[in-house]
Amino acid sequence: MLSRTSSNMIRGVSRFTGTKQATQASIAVQRKWMSTDDKPFHSLIMGPPGGGKGTISKRILKRFDIPCMSTGDMIRSQIQAKTPMGVKFQQTVNEGKLVPADLVFGLVSAELDNTTGPFMLDGFPRSVEQAEMFSGHTYVDCVLNIDVPFETVIERLSSRWCHLPSGRIYNLEYNPPKVAGKDDETGEDLVQREDDKPETIRHRLELYREETMPVLEFYDKQGLVVNFPGTESDVIFPEVAKYLEGEKGLPVTNDVWK
Repeated sequence: MLSRTSSNMIRGVSRFTGTKQATQASIAVQRKWMSTDDKPFHSLIMGPPGGGKGTISKRILKRFDIPCMSTGDMIRSQIQAKTPMGVKFQQTVNEGKLVPADLVFGLVSAELDNTTGPFMLDGFPRSVEQAEMFSGHTYVDCVLNIDVPFETVIERLSSRWCHLPSGRIYNLEYNPPKVAGKDDETGEDLVQREDDKPETIRHRLELYREETMPVLEFYDKQGLVVNFPGTESDVIFPEVAKYLEGEKGLPVTNDVWK
């Protein structure tokens, strides 16, 4: 289990802290996103690694002003900082394995202890055991399943290159850098992460199928899962937005789509 001190080092849920104005804004957001039973709106976004969860969750944040906690961002920030924890994470990723379930749950639960408003979780839970533990920690209003074919993920990620210091991502097919192999803003070299290489991607997807798919079944039995099939985030997101606005009654705070 991660200590509170270590948890505070990780960039996770966006939340308001510090000033009087920030506190007032936080209260306003919490009131706005109360569900019908006077509880903040809680949701999960799931799908295969590289399937576009991060892109769609960012668009949800922009359009609906719902903070998102990404376990992937937490882990990557530790890897980039080369902390002892990050070194362990990097070794796990290089081997094509998923980060141990108990460690991820420790990261998430520590952040949730500091969160009282609405949120969306990206990439968690990853096992039925985690889902059961999570159910004892808080409630879930809905589970958004971004259903992207595995072959699409493999093609997408194997074309992806990254500027590690900033985290900027380029795709050689639809978002290439202006100069081949160089970051647009700094001119520094781009690299292909180990977990973006085809053989590693295939292994991770099989692990996802084996370990994470049962989580969808767990929530589906509770009537919480909504599937959004597709191959492009630009096509999938409008359907997600329509569901959140129509079925869940969430108000639009910014009329943006990207």
